[in-house]
Amino acid sequence: MNIVFAVDGSDSSKRALGVTQKFAKEINAKVHIVTSLIGGHTSKSVAIDEAENRLEFAKKTLEAEGIICEKHLLVRGLEPGEDIVSFANDVHADFIVVGIVKTSRVEKVIFGSTAQHVILEASCPVITVK
Repeated sequence: MNIVFAVDGSDSSKRALGVTQKFAKEINAKVHIVTSLIGGHTSKSVAIDEAENRLEFAKKTLEAEGIICEKHLLVRGLEPGEDIVSFANDVHADFIVVGIVKTSRVEKVIFGSTAQHVILEASCPVITVK
């Protein structure tokens, strides 16, 4: 089984790591840890370093429990939600785990919602963690 765990550094993402850890161990799944940056001028070296640190932390946490995992920094010019769904399709994910943050309707319209896009567009089940 393949699980895609989307990490963004939020508190809900940290809680989602714990859920991913328990779930992956229970079903003996491989975990693909992903984070997505849009690319171009918006991906400064500081943002890339922070993303790499989040990925490495998640990888070490999962490996400490004997879970097979890979980390993936996605910089493919897509919005994060599109990138996560596309990657999940590429690796034939059985599940996607993503942390969710409550935002207002106006914030979703202006900024979009990565989790909302993943939930609506993924071809596999999505586990959300508050």
